[in-house]
Amino acid sequence: MPAGEFSAAERYEIDRTIRAAEQSCRFEFSVFVGHAEGDPHGYATRLHASLVAPARSVLVLVDPGARAIEVVTGAEVRRHLSDVEVEHGVLNMRSDFAGGDLVGGLKRAITYLAEHARAPQTLHAE
Repeated sequence: MPAGEFSAAERYEIDRTIRAAEQSCRFEFSVFVGHAEGDPHGYATRLHASLVAPARSVLVLVDPGARAIEVVTGAEVRRHLSDVEVEHGVLNMRSDFAGGDLVGGLKRAITYLAEHARAPQTLHAE
């Protein structure tokens, strides 16, 4: 489904989730839903590299027609978000997608990734 097929309310929900995620973990999130040109992983990697701050960014690509999900994280993000945590986020999406909830799957995965990308709070004792 191209992003243009989301209703205004669905786009708003996704955008609101992205903004909350960015405020929570201080990394940037981008979502692409549509046809990936060629190999989905390669396409997601190229999209991620074209972002303003790829080192501090997370790109979520969903190609419903190819049944492909790709998550690409920048170098700084990977210091806080492990591959296992990314895979859990993908599993969350797949579960919701299987139930027909594309928007809910995106929102749940973005929230999950942001929660796990957040730098741990440090306590300073003098």
